[in-house]
Amino acid sequence: MTYVVVGAGAIGGTVAAGLVRDGHEVLVCDADPEHVAAINRDGLAIEGPVEEYTVRVPAVSPDDLPDAIGDVLLAVKAHHTGAAMRTIAPRLAPDGYVVSLQNGMNEPEIVAAVGADRVVGAFVNFGADVVGPGRILRGNRATFRIGELDGTESERVRRLAADIADAEVTTNVAGYLWAKEAYGAMLFATAVSDLSIADALAEPAYRPLFLALAREVLDQATAPPEPFDGFDPDDLEGSIDRLVEFNRGSAKTHSGIYRDLAVRHRKTEVDAMLGSLEGPLVRRTGELIHAIEEGRRVCERANLDLLAAYERLERLGRPLNAVIDVVDAPDRAAAGPFHGVPVAVKDNMDMEGLVTTNASTVAVPPPAEADAEVSARLRASGADLFCKTNLLEYAAGSVNPTYGMTFNPLNPERTSGGSSSGSAALVAAGVCDHALGSDTGGSIRIPAAYCGIVGLKPTYGLVPVAGVFELSPTLDHVGPLARTVRGAAELLAVVSGAPCPVEPVGGVRVGVLARHLAEPQLRPGVRDRVREAIEQLAALGFAVREVDVAELDTADAALGTIVLYEAWQAHRTRYEAEAELYGPGTRHLLELGREISEDDYRAARADGERIAAGFDRALAEVDVLAGPTVAYVAPPEDPPFGTPDGDVEARFTGPYNLAGMPAVSVPCGPAEDGLPAGLQLAAARGRDAFLLSVAAAHEEAFHAGA
Repeated sequence: MTYVVVGAGAIGGTVAAGLVRDGHEVLVCDADPEHVAAINRDGLAIEGPVEEYTVRVPAVSPDDLPDAIGDVLLAVKAHHTGAAMRTIAPRLAPDGYVVSLQNGMNEPEIVAAVGADRVVGAFVNFGADVVGPGRILRGNRATFRIGELDGTESERVRRLAADIADAEVTTNVAGYLWAKEAYGAMLFATAVSDLSIADALAEPAYRPLFLALAREVLDQATAPPEPFDGFDPDDLEGSIDRLVEFNRGSAKTHSGIYRDLAVRHRKTEVDAMLGSLEGPLVRRTGELIHAIEEGRRVCERANLDLLAAYERLERLGRPLNAVIDVVDAPDRAAAGPFHGVPVAVKDNMDMEGLVTTNASTVAVPPPAEADAEVSARLRASGADLFCKTNLLEYAAGSVNPTYGMTFNPLNPERTSGGSSSGSAALVAAGVCDHALGSDTGGSIRIPAAYCGIVGLKPTYGLVPVAGVFELSPTLDHVGPLARTVRGAAELLAVVSGAPCPVEPVGGVRVGVLARHLAEPQLRPGVRDRVREAIEQLAALGFAVREVDVAELDTADAALGTIVLYEAWQAHRTRYEAEAELYGPGTRHLLELGREISEDDYRAARADGERIAAGFDRALAEVDVLAGPTVAYVAPPEDPPFGTPDGDVEARFTGPYNLAGMPAVSVPCGPAEDGLPAGLQLAAARGRDAFLLSVAAAHEEAFHAGA
């Protein structure tokens, strides 16, 4: 037989050399003039552990193909299929046909050029790389199937399988191709990192990602997928381990996609192979590859970490209604203290190019023209701002029905708290370790307590609020939600622009707010856990004593008046134009704010100053204040701000907003219904790092005693 191999790269060159070695006449065609020249001059060399030999075979460029060609083996990159067929189709003999040896499912494009009866499908899985002009490294032997597109077994397919080394006939070539599409999606994901295929697949942290990618593809299969080389569509879990072993045994350690990205710096086959497939993870893998192709990213493990975060977002975050928007391949600095760290951002903070929804249908703005300052600082630190999170409408204490409540990952029948609901839920669910929230009366610390994570309201003004939609400008804070105290400190250092070292502390004087522990609404389980946490602080050698701040009697009224008045000033124009579009709770809050007089507002501000002075007096005698974060565990719904239940929810957190002091909530064990209670610690303004150091000491003691 005389075969024309169009595309004499890794796959085509290996097949062509084998055909020549086995006595067939072959003409190879390739668009690389250096490769063509080397083959004509020195022969086509196959190297590596499988076999080593060199054959003499004529090679031509596409323009020099004969006018009539018959048996064509097409092995160009998938995205070059159209160009190749424009060369092949006019030359193809009436009884000629084209066999696709390519990655992807390019048969429909080939059929469109020459007709279905002149196209044969093939599945090729051995690994090979072009290592130089005229030289190909063959990494292994693997499954090779050839079949008619209609599933019949023809004479030409039997002849092809007999002529091509390792090839076998199949009546379900489409099933093999769909299975390879699924495996190929996994390989595309490995290619965004600098890990070998085997090392990436072997990493337990990435296993859910690879399984989810394969499932996204297989769910779209139009033919029964076939198993091959360890990959079994009916046993994806077991497939991972088998594929690790298969790839460890290959001299080809990285995929051709990786080599295109990291070595050759050329366009990959991603659009041709994955572009027609649906699925969020398939799409985001493609977007990351595009970012590398465009020079916005490099192949590194951080990209796999981001893909793994996307997978967790879909699997764990979506069911909680925690996500409003997802950012594919976000722009970021190439290096920095948060390089490659996925960070979720509350959707009242601007991110360039995205709509800041505020979880509201009112006055929805166009996409932001610039980042909020905190978003910009995170990008400059190398962080991956990968999603915008759900919140209570305009951070005002109630749900807009269009966006709905965010559910607690510890008990989906309860709220995750607000208003930084989605950020807390994603951290608690394990989607990411860091998120940003905002806090006007407890909106970081309350959801942190409900979800059993760490939430910090920093010193007022420490973290810039430019580009964050204001609710109550004199009380608004931006701060971190994190899995650990150190994680919160690291995130605070980035968004504040100031170091926040967490260091060993000793001789700390702890003031227990007796009136908070005596609060009638405080649930017994929460009280017990907070007292135990305070005992743990005493066991560390800290001096513990009770303190009182009498001015706290006015805190509920002062907080409510200030927030209501300032929220009305911020929303008045929107309310007068679109009142009916607000959620009922937010609309009620604004209507209350409309009735607050300027005199009442000034009086509340004065009460806030007295409360701050009372805290200052207490902190002249102690270093930190301690008490519960919230009186109860996560309730079924968020109590609206400005209601009696809402006052109770913010009773322990709101005073620190009035005083501008840093305050942190850390988990201190299960209380009612097995849900976590929160210990709140607070310190003098500007002592954020010290406060977090004390919180870290508690965290260590708490986990040691757990």
